[in-house]
Amino acid sequence: MAHVIFWEKPGCAGNARQKALLKASGHTLEVRSILEEAWDGERIRSFFGARPVAEWFNMSSPRVKSGEIVPATLEPEEAIALMLADHLLIRRPLMEVDGRREAGFDAGRVRAWIGLADTAAPVTDTCVQETARAAGKPEPDCSTPD
Repeated sequence: MAHVIFWEKPGCAGNARQKALLKASGHTLEVRSILEEAWDGERIRSFFGARPVAEWFNMSSPRVKSGEIVPATLEPEEAIALMLADHLLIRRPLMEVDGRREAGFDAGRVRAWIGLADTAAPVTDTCVQETARAAGKPEPDCSTPD
């Protein structure tokens, strides 16, 4: 199986579910904080491939949710500059395996890339607090690291 370098927001319940699925799938993880990493523009850009700029962003970021930042209106250089100044804007998780880099957790894409075990409930990069809120369920506490 794969050795995955996994950048997360410490305490994020969604990232915890993603890590658990990767481990259950037989992968080993080297977990790092997306907030504490010393990013540069070229390196952060390498995780997004040919995706549109809007897909580079964490849509649950307060600045995106409030409308302060509208990812679809940004040029790549502007997007990277914003992300370098505010790491919460970066879509997560960021993952690297054998030099290949990916942003976000699309289970189909990850399954095709490194393999994933089947799950009863989907594991995505959608904020679990927002999903719980929309379903009228209690929100998980994402304030403390897992």
